[in-house]
Amino acid sequence: MSDSKTEKATPKKRKDERKKGNVPQSKDITSLVSLLVVFSVLKMIFPYIYGAAKRFIIFIMGEVATIDVFTDSTINSLVGEVVKLLVIAIVPVLIISAVIPIISTGAQTRFLFASESLKPTLDKFNPINGIKRMFSIRSSVELVKNLIKITIITVILYKFIYARFTEIAKMLFVEPLQSSIYLLDAVVKMVYMVSIIFIFVAGLDYLYQRWEYERKIKMSKQEIKEEFKQMEGDPQIKGKIKQKQREMATARMMQAVPTADVVIRNPTHFAVALKYDTETDRAPVVVAKGQDELALRIVAVAEKAGVYIIEDRPLARAIYATAEVKMEIPYAYYTAIAEVFALVYSIRNNDKDKKRN
Repeated sequence: MSDSKTEKATPKKRKDERKKGNVPQSKDITSLVSLLVVFSVLKMIFPYIYGAAKRFIIFIMGEVATIDVFTDSTINSLVGEVVKLLVIAIVPVLIISAVIPIISTGAQTRFLFASESLKPTLDKFNPINGIKRMFSIRSSVELVKNLIKITIITVILYKFIYARFTEIAKMLFVEPLQSSIYLLDAVVKMVYMVSIIFIFVAGLDYLYQRWEYERKIKMSKQEIKEEFKQMEGDPQIKGKIKQKQREMATARMMQAVPTADVVIRNPTHFAVALKYDTETDRAPVVVAKGQDELALRIVAVAEKAGVYIIEDRPLARAIYATAEVKMEIPYAYYTAIAEVFALVYSIRNNDKDKKRN
């Protein structure tokens, strides 16, 4: 039960599935949009198609009536007219039929192109997996959906033709252009009627596809834990990285101790190294601080570098607790630190006088 997929997919899981090309989309919506657009465009350009076809037939009949022998020039002329008719009649419809599905699918998938979905895998050629897909819930839903579609189309087609049978029969005695326009208009109306019903079917299909997608990408609690470990890193490795970072920060801090003006200590538990540059700093800056063993190391480095060391237990503890490395001391301690630096400057001047004498 612990491995059952009961949890919603995480953002990372969704992102990974998207890279694989696994996104929710409804083919029914694509088919519906393509159907509506293609027939609407066909209705718009039909007069041009009819005119081109009429001119083509007149041209062919005229050419055939006057040609005694077919030559290369006459054949080229006939082929040119055929190509011209195809360009006017078929190419626009073919282009629209190709472009609309791309746009419709792209609108659902945000124009996703996943190269991983094109890579051949053994699962795609596994006959057992193919049989499983044939008898899956998805296949059953598709079968029921297609049966509903066929039934709806059959009923609408029967009622539509039955209601207009007399009018359709009269078209045999009407001019070809008018009869063609009437029949095309009737077909387009029938397509619109089918589409109105299929909007409902496509909507249900889209909701089902999203439900099926969410069901397939669900995760178990163990998978979420493993993903979290991958994103955050192994705790032991993270601990080692943090330890290494602390060691590097301590090493940089110890390198700054010799540049300090004074080290205030307590006498073994706390040590704070301060530096004051009157040209750039408003107040003394903490360049290093430490507790216990690290405090003793700071004092040792300061003694070796000749930095003045002053023992002031309350002040050392207070500065350690209220100021971080590379921060100026708090305003509350300005007076106490000023006295310390005055003492340091006094000691430094006395040392200089002794050296001169």
